[in-house]
Amino acid sequence: MLAIMSAIDRGEINGEILIVISDNPNAKALDIAKERGIDTQVILPSNYSSRAEFSTAVLDTLTPYNLDLLLLAGFMRVVTNELIEPFYGKILNIHPSLIPSFCGKGFYGHHVHEAVIKKGVKVTGCTVHFVTEEVDGGPIIVQKAVLVADDDTAESVAAKVLVEEHKAYPEAVKLFCDDKISIN
Repeated sequence: MLAIMSAIDRGEINGEILIVISDNPNAKALDIAKERGIDTQVILPSNYSSRAEFSTAVLDTLTPYNLDLLLLAGFMRVVTNELIEPFYGKILNIHPSLIPSFCGKGFYGHHVHEAVIKKGVKVTGCTVHFVTEEVDGGPIIVQKAVLVADDDTAESVAAKVLVEEHKAYPEAVKLFCDDKISIN
């Protein structure tokens, strides 16, 4: 989120952030957003009996903002069609691997990097993609690759990938805001 905010501040992205929603009341992103005067909201999944109800609560919170784009950044919940359908083609996510490798159910955060090390791959990276009902299955927008050295650990791979995530996500957002991408 901060990389995208910084790109907006530098004039590289023609857009603004209107609200930051988190499922974690202690998320640093909330503090950063509040410091910048951006609306924030915490929506706890534990308050809802299903993913669908949770997604509906997120949608209800977003609707008054009339958003053109919804970014999932560190949002570790699978969203359902209740949120995807009204925002189809307008939700982006970043995943810490080169999709289609190491993605889908169970592949998030450190699990991805541990799998990369266990498998012994020599190249990994990150992918920004449109969100669809298939987890990590939407059309790919931007990918950035990193080399995996023989002495890398899951933690060192995560650090390398994070550097590229901070480039890839703002690049994808810029493309969207400049009307340079669409789903055909």
